[in-house]
Amino acid sequence: MRVIVCGAGQVGFNIARHLAGEGNDVTVIDQRPELIRKISDTLDVKGVVGFASHPDMLENAGAADSDMVIAVTFADEVNMVACQISHSLFKVPTKIARVRHQSYLEPMWRDLFSRDHMPIDVIISPEVEVARAVVRRLQVPGAIDVIPFVNGRVSLVGVHCSADCPVVHTPLRQLTELFPDLGMLVVGILRGDRIIVPNGDDHMIPGDDVYFAVDTEHINRALAAFGHEEEEARRIIIVGGGNIGMFLASQIEESFPDVNLKVIEIDGEQAKAAADRLKHGVVLHGNALDREILDEANVAATETIVAVSNDDEVNVLSSLLAKRYGAKRAVTLINNSSYGPLVSSLGIDVVVSPRDVTVSTILQHVRRGRIRAVHSIRDGLAEVIEAEALQTSPLMGTPLREVKLPAGIIVGAIVRGDDVIIPHGDTVIQTKDRVIILATAGQVKKVEKLFSVSLEFF
Repeated sequence: MRVIVCGAGQVGFNIARHLAGEGNDVTVIDQRPELIRKISDTLDVKGVVGFASHPDMLENAGAADSDMVIAVTFADEVNMVACQISHSLFKVPTKIARVRHQSYLEPMWRDLFSRDHMPIDVIISPEVEVARAVVRRLQVPGAIDVIPFVNGRVSLVGVHCSADCPVVHTPLRQLTELFPDLGMLVVGILRGDRIIVPNGDDHMIPGDDVYFAVDTEHINRALAAFGHEEEEARRIIIVGGGNIGMFLASQIEESFPDVNLKVIEIDGEQAKAAADRLKHGVVLHGNALDREILDEANVAATETIVAVSNDDEVNVLSSLLAKRYGAKRAVTLINNSSYGPLVSSLGIDVVVSPRDVTVSTILQHVRRGRIRAVHSIRDGLAEVIEAEALQTSPLMGTPLREVKLPAGIIVGAIVRGDDVIIPHGDTVIQTKDRVIILATAGQVKKVEKLFSVSLEFF
């Protein structure tokens, strides 16, 4: 597949890394020579210096022969024009654009991105996606990650294993004996900077981040098995009244109408605008790093602080200060991936990465075969994929223990009609089943082949 990525920032770099690592022909356009130099030196991609919305730049990048354009520059207008030109002049089949300004996304303008007007096939809004990701974590306290699959029937849940987790050092095959009617299967264990796709003899140790597929109706019981029985937050502080903060505040007011919500915003004009938008929440104008502002927000009685300002350092420090002064849990937005391993050890409970959220959303539309949803784990170490089983798939009609899946691939759950099936060795996949699979980075292409129309597999 030939792909043009417009924008060599963090999102563009990681999309290019994913695609190039899987053998795709990738070209990246950016106006900043230093970013193109970095991406060309680091990845097996072609770099083009220039404006991604200029026809000659797109032509030079090979738009006439490309299958897809992914426009993720910092400017919404450049992304939209790049997609328009790719369609009108070069007939590129698939166009994906990141659009951040919420005015473009108002329901009243829903026809803007239609084929008759501005032909963009997929619109990605990082602010909206990040806010939704935070809300899911608020709905499932104790989880570091929650991703719904098959219309919410199955969830991928990540939890941190501390020393007092009741199932550490327990072989995974014994979990079935301990919880025989619990619809859950551990599909991945993050230990340090590597991911383990476990078998029945593996076990968890303190410090691991564990991902399991679970029937959504069993989430609370599954979390209890890992020692997480936290209650939903009734008092929440949001740091940052920008696009993410305000969309998140609106979602909280809609989903949790009884929550006592406070927003801290340092910019006076932004704070006033935020106050005008909120129905019930209170907006405090001030610095979230000031003890007085945190006291005014009643941080000592707050269950969760959610730091989503546009400054990583403010997010980290305000989260740590809030926990020191009494907040029970901190959910922290971090753009710089190098901070991730550090902040968890400092006591921050949940890290949300806009880059990872955006990359996951884009990959869903890049994957071939009957792929319905994709979620990238920890900077691309693995992907969890929802796929529809076809009659031609090598998985069909054979018990899973006889399929001999490649190392690094595990089936976590199957949805068949109204039933959620947690698979075992005797399970047989049937046509039109929705299958949830975790695959390490190097095995994703094999999953695509498993769910493609062709009979070819390896």
